[in-house]
Amino acid sequence: MFVELMPLLAGRTVLITVAKLDDKTLRVNVIPSLVKADDNPALTTPLTYTGPPEELDAELGKHLAGYVQVHQQTGSTLAEAKATLEAAAKAAQEEAKRKAEERKKAAQKPPATAASGSASSASPTPAEPVPSSASTGTLGLFPSSTPEPASIQPKGGLAL
Repeated sequence: MFVELMPLLAGRTVLITVAKLDDKTLRVNVIPSLVKADDNPALTTPLTYTGPPEELDAELGKHLAGYVQVHQQTGSTLAEAKATLEAAAKAAQEEAKRKAEERKKAAQKPPATAASGSASSASPTPAEPVPSSASTGTLGLFPSSTPEPASIQPKGGLAL
């Protein structure tokens, strides 16, 4: 059992508790401690094994070996992810700094197109008038002229 724990003990302290649940059952907890305050809590996930003493004698070593292997892989994966994130953050900061410097340089330079003095490129051309719907013969959503209301003629000769 302790041979299997040696790789885990190389980098951290491990707390082992054993509790008797009933006359035939024991519970063993293997709890790794934090090495640094900023360690990922996943690295302190305990292993709990419950069973009769004979089973613990026969099986606990294999389970500890698997637990230590997964623990080391998790630690390695977390370290790689942290390094990747730090590199990405550094690259993003450098890119932002480079873009800010480019914007600052562009703001300091006078625009090259304004120096040429070309009137056609400096000022937009006025828009041509759009033909009204009455002259084109098509109906638009908003007609340019409103029809005059028809006069109402009373029937029957009564004048109002």
